[in-house]
Amino acid sequence: MATSKAKAQVKKEAKTKTTGKEKKSTAAAVSGKTREVSTRKSAVGEDKIRAKAQEIYNNRLTRGEQGTAEGDWLKAEKLLTGKKK
Repeated sequence: MATSKAKAQVKKEAKTKTTGKEKKSTAAAVSGKTREVSTRKSAVGEDKIRAKAQEIYNNRLTRGEQGTAEGDWLKAEKLLTGKKK
């Protein structure tokens, strides 16, 4: 009977090792995705764009320059997100 107990122990250890490897590979996959996402710029909310557009508008009026609300919005969006439109 000592042999069957030993075999059962070996099987149990083999399962534990396999499970441990799977957890590591899953964690590596998750951390890889996390790193990829963290390098991207985060989305800027509409409220932040609106506030920046208002700031651009006020500065434009102070300087006496011509422009449009749409132009101010696009400039604010470009400054905050880095997108080129």
